[in-house]
Order: sequence, then structure tokens, then C-alpha cells
Amino acid sequence: MRLVMTEPAERMDRPYARRWWALLVLCLSLLIIVMANTALTVAAPDMTKDLGLSSADLQWVIDGYTVPYAALMLLLGAIGDKYSRRGALVLGLVVFGGGAVFGYLADSATTVIAARAVMGVGAALIMPATLSLLAATFPRAERAKAITLWTATAGLAIAAGPVVAGALLRDHGWSSTFLINVPIAAVAIVAALVLVPPSKAGHHDRIDYVGGLLSVVWTGALVYMIIEGPHFGWGAKAVGAAVAAGVGLVAFVLWELRHPRPILDVRRFTGRRFAGSNLAVALFFLAVFGAFYYLTQHLQFVLGYDALETGVRMLPLAGAVFVGSALTGWLTPRVGMKWTVGAGMVGGTAALALLTRVDAASTYGDFVAPLIILGLAIGLALSPCTDAIMGAFPESELGVGGAVNDTSLELGGSLGIAILGSLLATSYSDHLSDATAGSKLPASALDTAQDSVGAGYAVAQGIGEKAQQAAAQAQQAGDPQQAAQLKQQAGELAAGARQMADAVGSAFSDAVAHTSLVGAVILGIGTVLVAVLLPRHEAGATEPEAAGKAGEKAEKEPADSAAG
Repeated sequence: MRLVMTEPAERMDRPYARRWWALLVLCLSLLIIVMANTALTVAAPDMTKDLGLSSADLQWVIDGYTVPYAALMLLLGAIGDKYSRRGALVLGLVVFGGGAVFGYLADSATTVIAARAVMGVGAALIMPATLSLLAATFPRAERAKAITLWTATAGLAIAAGPVVAGALLRDHGWSSTFLINVPIAAVAIVAALVLVPPSKAGHHDRIDYVGGLLSVVWTGALVYMIIEGPHFGWGAKAVGAAVAAGVGLVAFVLWELRHPRPILDVRRFTGRRFAGSNLAVALFFLAVFGAFYYLTQHLQFVLGYDALETGVRMLPLAGAVFVGSALTGWLTPRVGMKWTVGAGMVGGTAALALLTRVDAASTYGDFVAPLIILGLAIGLALSPCTDAIMGAFPESELGVGGAVNDTSLELGGSLGIAILGSLLATSYSDHLSDATAGSKLPASALDTAQDSVGAGYAVAQGIGEKAQQAAAQAQQAGDPQQAAQLKQQAGELAAGARQMADAVGSAFSDAVAHTSLVGAVILGIGTVLVAVLLPRHEAGATEPEAAGKAGEKAEKEPADSAAG
């Protein structure tokens, strides 16, 4: 079989002939990881109604994927480096596909959350494997172009998830959105075994499992705190997670500094190029995930688009990512990553600043320019950052390098949804309270409406249905006086429904504008920090600083790996 005959990537004396086909497999694997989250955003309303999810349930349906995904990447990336990167990819696809089938069969909040957690474990295997296999398969001269296509795929997945999920939701239930991943994962498994060459690290040293477990503790606890605190209050769980994250991080750093071959040489973060690139990735996805979280809600609830229409209207973002990726592939070799990353972050800040103009009268046209600018910014900034992060690691640690990049991405995204999502909810509640002050609407209805924009429109719809019932009773009433009273009641209820719907739309639009302002400030400050950190002159693939010396030594080791 050709599968057995395939030479390991490290032993090839010339570039792998089918490397671009292999890249297609890696991008396909990346596609389903990102789509797993973006597809869920448009399926969430149907899932909430069908399963009777509380706001806490829905939050953990979304984030049950994130905690194992972020926590396990570094350890699983190192295991993939040692034993088999392709094996990690295939195993991850199997686990991910199994979790998707589990999600399709789930019939309660608990089982859906469990299914999402299984998918998160699969994603933690897949994500670092895609980058490490890319870096091992492509020669240095072509690696930046391959990473650019990898990044562009993530942009495509951001918009493709809602489009595909929206198309399914027109004729099928929310559970069908889990099945999107199954045929893609099956194709990717077969294609990986046929087209992706085996690869693993050249050394056979023992894995630093203590460091790996400490990374699981502090990263998992940090993500849990980010989710729990802003959304559910700073009670014992959130505070305990914060303490565990802080203690775990200190223990991890101290252990890694003393270990002769750490799972992650934390001295790399003293390198300006490496540190600046990780900060840029985290900040960008803080902005992107946070903005995507509230933009999809605005399009669905306030502007009234269904799931498919919402997905289609996010496509300008995906198209702009491809254009930005093409531009950065041409610009970065000429002007350096400092300028392209800086331009991208300035563009991202400008996109969020434009969203501060959103109000109750805004139409979809007001969102097109911010979406395009944000997509261009992603394309410009992220590919050079990922290339710089991967370039800071020797060939023997490519899985760890991919895990570091992806952990920065996931921590940024988690912070974006937690911080901007929490701010959005608070701002919406405050604006709705102001908009309905002095109204004759029932206090219980107002309390319910303040929970979320979806709940607000549900309350307005409920009042409207009562108005219709009163009007129907008025027509059937034989007593003219009773009919007049029912008509008056129907009119008051109808006016209350309109008032509630208008107040909800206005409050959420104002909340979007306020949240975007905070996001723009965060990303703007981050832009300055990244500009200070990134060196003006390129330092090469691996920085010749203290952080890179251990990697240079490892890179000289013989690549005597066997097929994985």
C-alpha cells in the first residue's frame, strides 16, 4: 500500500511531492474545528427552545467545548511530536466525529454539554497537529504561503458555519448541525492516511508530563474562570478557579525553568517577536470572537434574519480574510511583519470603532464595511504572527509550537466572549431598564426581558399573542360593553408589545455600540503594545535570543523518526 511506503517527512531529501494536497487535508481538518463553534451560534435559539435551556445551560453548551480544547492542547501537541503527528490528527478526527454523533443523539442540556466536551478533546488533538504537520511537510521557503492558506481557511469557517447550519435548520432540527462535522471528518481521516506524510520528532526523550499536567491545570482553570466569573458571578467556583489558575501558572513556570527538557521553554516569551506575535493573536481573537458573538445576535434578533440569511450576511468577512491573506503574502516579505501586523490591528480597531455607530435605525448596510475591514485585518495580521510563532520552534517541537499558537487563539476567543459578552448583557439590561422606565408593562415581564435580547423579543411576542386573543374575544362577545372593554384591552396590549419590541431593539443596538467601543479601546491599546514588542527588523525564522537557543540545539539533532 502507498500508505506504508510513504516516507516520513523528516527523512525526505526533497520537498514532499503531494504537500499541497496534504495542506488541503489539514485545512479541511481546521475547517470543522472552527465551524463547530460558529455553526452553534445560529443553532442556539432552536436548541434553547427545544431543550428548555437556561442562560447558564446555553453558556456551557458553547463553552463546554472550549475548556478541554484550550487545556489539553499543549500536552497533546507534545505527545503528537513524540509519537506521531499524523496519528494525533487521525485520532483527533475520530474523537471529534464521535463527539458530533453523540451531540446529534443528545436530548438534554447535560448530554449536549458532554458531547461538546468530547469534541473539544478531539479539537485539542487536531489543532496543533495541523500546524505541526504543515511546518514539517513544507520547506521554509513555502511555509509562509501555506500558513497564509491555513489562516484563510479559519476565516472561511467563521462564515461557512452559520451558512451551512442555517441551510440545515430550514428543514431539520438543531441536532442536524452536529452532523455537519461527521462526513468531513470521515473524508479527512481517509485523506490524511493517504496524502499526509508521517511525521514525529527526531529525539526520543521522555515527555515532561509534570509540566504538561500543570499546563492543563492552569489553562483549564483560567478558561473556566473566564467563563464562570463574568457570566455567573464571582462566587466560590470562579474565585477557586482563579486561585488554581494563578498557583498552577506559577508552578508551571518554575517547573519549566528548572526542567532539562521542558514541555515548553518559557524563556521563549522573552523574545520580542515571539511574545508580540502571541499577544497579537490573543487580542485579535478577543475582538473577532466577541464581535461575532453579538453581531450574529443583532442580525437574527434585531434585524430579523433567519439562520441561513444571517450566515450569508457574514460572508463578506470570509471573503475579506482571503483578500487580506493574499495581501500579507505579498507585503510581509517586502515591508516586514511589524508593519503588516500593525496595519491589521489598526484595521481591526477601526472596524470595532465603526460599530459604535450602530443604533435602532441601523440596517445590514451599516455592518458591511466593519465586516470587510475586520476580515482584511484578520488576513493581514494573523498569518505573519502564526509563521513567527512556528518559526521560533525547532523541528522536534512543532506540535508544541502549534499548541502555543492555538492556545493564544483560544484564550483570546474565550476572553472575547466572556468580557465582551458579559459587558453586552449588562449594557443591554441597563438600556432596556431605561427605555421601559415609567411604562405600564408588568414587572415580571420586564425582569424576564432583561435576561437577553432573545428573551426580550419572546416577551414582546407573548404580549402580542395576548392582544390577539383579546381582539378575538371582543369579536365573539355578545355584550357591547364587554366587547368595548376587550377591544380597549387588546389595543393596550398591542401597544405594549410594540413598545417592548422597540425597547428591546433599541437597547440591544445601544449595547452593541457600547460593547464595540470597549472592544476598540482594548484592541487599540493592544496595538500599541504589539507595535512596541515586535522588532523593526526581522530576526529570521528563530530568534537568536535566549529563548531560541534551546531550540537551535534541538534542531541539530538527527531526525531519525519512523513512520507514525
